[in-house]
Amino acid sequence: MWISDVICILGWLLIGFAQKAWWLYCGRALLGCGISLLTYLVPVYISEITPKNLRGGFTALHEFVIGCSSSIAYVVGSLVNWRIFALLGLIPCLVQFFGLLFIPESPRWLIKTGHDLAFKASLSRLRGKNVDVSLEAAEIKDYTIYLEQVTQKSFLDMFQRKYLHCLIVGVGLMVFQQFGGMRGILFYTARIFESAGFPGQVGSIVAAATKITVGAVGVLLLSVYGRRPLLLVSAAGACLGALITGLSFLPHEGLLLKELCSVFFLIGVVVFIGGYELGLGSIPWIIMSEILPINIKGSAGSLSNLVSWIGSWVVTYSFDAIFEWSSAGIFFVYSCVCAAAVVFIARLVPETRGRTLEEIQVSITELEDNL
Repeated sequence: MWISDVICILGWLLIGFAQKAWWLYCGRALLGCGISLLTYLVPVYISEITPKNLRGGFTALHEFVIGCSSSIAYVVGSLVNWRIFALLGLIPCLVQFFGLLFIPESPRWLIKTGHDLAFKASLSRLRGKNVDVSLEAAEIKDYTIYLEQVTQKSFLDMFQRKYLHCLIVGVGLMVFQQFGGMRGILFYTARIFESAGFPGQVGSIVAAATKITVGAVGVLLLSVYGRRPLLLVSAAGACLGALITGLSFLPHEGLLLKELCSVFFLIGVVVFIGGYELGLGSIPWIIMSEILPINIKGSAGSLSNLVSWIGSWVVTYSFDAIFEWSSAGIFFVYSCVCAAAVVFIARLVPETRGRTLEEIQVSITELEDNL
């Protein structure tokens, strides 16, 4: 995370003080590298340091803050010069860079790398001075010793049969998260609303308000109902919202029908964004950080992260052209992807609420052995 912060700081400085176009290209490239690393590393770190009863809530809160920050960034970016905006981007990077001085290393990473004393000290610091961590420490250590016997020797080892289930779940959720279309809709919100006869500013306000409100609700519900049920409801809601939005773009005649379609459009967009933010926007990162064994977490997590950002680029890059070709069709495609996500989640995604990372990984291993 320190390295990622340094990369992001360099990126913002290049953009803020850019003298030529290639400075901007280099700055954007550095920011892409830094942010993509943090996108994966932060949920993993949170999952490795938090107790099982708080893990989902903390990781969901992280995703919720990202959503709120994105909304704030859109507002600030419309008010200040782009160079000033780039320099403002340095602030969170610097806060995190220096903040990392005051937080401990992941206990699971420390025990994996043979730092036994630091492992116990880190776990005690995270749980509190008066908390007995011996049972949790023993469980983490025993599972780490087991993993040392099956240590990954190369990048391709993560494709072994015993890791196949967690790899399919991790990568599959990233595919559905991105190809469900949220990136395209958020980046082209003004364009979509203007095509439906609304001012672009209305779209930005509706999207931001829905993201923040439903994101907060998702954080509260996650620890109560668990990952899997919330994911199912989220994917089903996004499917319904995309379907309603697509229907509202179909050709229609008459003033009354036009007004009805405008109402359906608003309902569809709100349901789609709300459904997505309830679970698909954050829970895939939570589950990926939980189900991957620590010995393949680097390679399998990198693969999932790569798939996620490639999907984001494809959806963002293709949205404008497909929307121009068929305004209704693109939402029908997103609806079908979300419907497929419902089936995928129902068949393959395990519930991880209330279990330690070691318990989750043992249960997945046993499931693979029984297949």
